[in-house]
Amino acid sequence: VKMMNFLIILEAVEAKQITLHDKIIVSAEVAKIGGSEVYLKEHEVYTVDDLLYALMVQSANDAAAALALHYTGSKEEFVKLMNKRARELGMKDTVFRTVNGFPPGKGLTPDVSTPRDITKLCQEVLKHPNALQYTSTKQRLFRAGTQPFIIRNHNHLVRNFEGCDGLKTGYFRAAGFSIAETATKNGKRAIAVIFGSVD
Repeated sequence: VKMMNFLIILEAVEAKQITLHDKIIVSAEVAKIGGSEVYLKEHEVYTVDDLLYALMVQSANDAAAALALHYTGSKEEFVKLMNKRARELGMKDTVFRTVNGFPPGKGLTPDVSTPRDITKLCQEVLKHPNALQYTSTKQRLFRAGTQPFIIRNHNHLVRNFEGCDGLKTGYFRAAGFSIAETATKNGKRAIAVIFGSVD
């Protein structure tokens, strides 16, 4: 889910609809989001660039929501955009319902996709030259101060597998562990997508 969020923001930057230097003021709504996060606090200010790193390195739900709200003004509008882009890419078995893949509450339906569809999304993300600078980052200082907050990539293959430079991990209980990987060797790039692993 966050990869589609990532793609839409990258495309918006390239279309000059927003910039990497845009300042985003954290709202109360964003500050309350839980799960994997960078603990954004209301009234804090970050750039689009800062939050893209948080999105792809820390897999931050709060960063995903902040980016969505900055671009479209509402999470609902951003989800519509995500589904429109999915259809354009031929992701026919994908339905997005959230901007960040946050597990649904009781009685609600989760985001759904398939490895084939996510592979199509990976291929599109890789068309953007600066995408890998975010997905290949092993760690980065996110918040300075007396207690600095360093974000560390959830994708351990970036550190442990030669040639791996992305892309994204995912987990929630009902779906298990999922991963979309890419790596290069001898000038050739491969993509591998696995859904529903138990560990």
